Amino acid sequence: MSTEYPPFRLGKPRYDQSTFEGRLRHFFDVIDPRTLFTSKEKLQSCIKLLDDFDKGRIPPTVSDRELWEAQKIKQAIIHPDTGEKIFMPFRMSGFVPFGSPMVVGLLLPNQTIATTVFWQWINQSHNACVNYSNRNATSPTPMSRFLLGYTGAVTTAVSIAVSLNVLIKKANKFSPATKLLIQKFVPFPAVACASTCNLLLMRNSELTTGIEIEDHNGNVIGKSQVAARKALTETAITRMLMPAPILVIPPLIMSMLEKTVLLKRYPRVHLPIHATIVTACFGLALPVAIAIFPQYSKISTSSLEPEIQKLTSEKTLIYNKGL
Repeated sequence: MSTEYPPFRLGKPRYDQSTFEGRLRHFFDVIDPRTLFTSKEKLQSCIKLLDDFDKGRIPPTVSDRELWEAQKIKQAIIHPDTGEKIFMPFRMSGFVPFGSPMVVGLLLPNQTIATTVFWQWINQSHNACVNYSNRNATSPTPMSRFLLGYTGAVTTAVSIAVSLNVLIKKANKFSPATKLLIQKFVPFPAVACASTCNLLLMRNSELTTGIEIEDHNGNVIGKSQVAARKALTETAITRMLMPAPILVIPPLIMSMLEKTVLLKRYPRVHLPIHATIVTACFGLALPVAIAIFPQYSKISTSSLEPEIQKLTSEKTLIYNKGL
């Protein structure tokens, strides 16, 4: 894909979202941590530049690159529905730098029940705050639904992690070294199941009310339960796959590095090396997982409800599956 800046389109992605590469590049922009250091003055200038563009008042000297960069910064900091700044730790651009210490904590060796509960709780709390801060706010979300999803995610994560750790410790057929190795992979099923549980509890109303589907001109045709099931299925798959590279690859790499002379001679470098590997995996795995499915997906009109089919002659319609 060309690295040149295409003609600027306000509110539209810079990269082609019909391809995996385009979606991957887009989400690398979304999680770019450099936007966390944007000054108040820079943010205001970006907002003004985009406002001037919308009103047709920008000078011809302003380049497409400046416009795309301004939009990237605004979208990283300002909530699109509320127009308010998102608290830095809960921005998508802050998910990796602020979430990595929690993942490192989840993967620390020799976990006790207390530390397992603590790290699963704090990780799910951060995830819940990120989800809420980046929610679709065009219609109000009851706080009770947020609390239900949060409680379900924490309960699921803690229950699975503690249960697996207890079972592993009681298993007599494993050597102590094998038990320690297996324990390193416990966070993955706990986090994957908790993320899926959170999604289903937060968005289960979509299965009964349906989600909006649009034609290719952006006109809302109606609400479809069929599209809602497809959207939730795709999002659930993403939520289950997302933690895999983050919580599986680092333990594998560390298991190999722990046998090297470096870590045997200098055990104090274990934590910084571990943290570096986790952060690298986090930064790469997150956009890859989110980019698997398009956020705005097509669905065959013939597979939708009969009442929807009567409202349009288009063969395919579009729905927003969410993130």
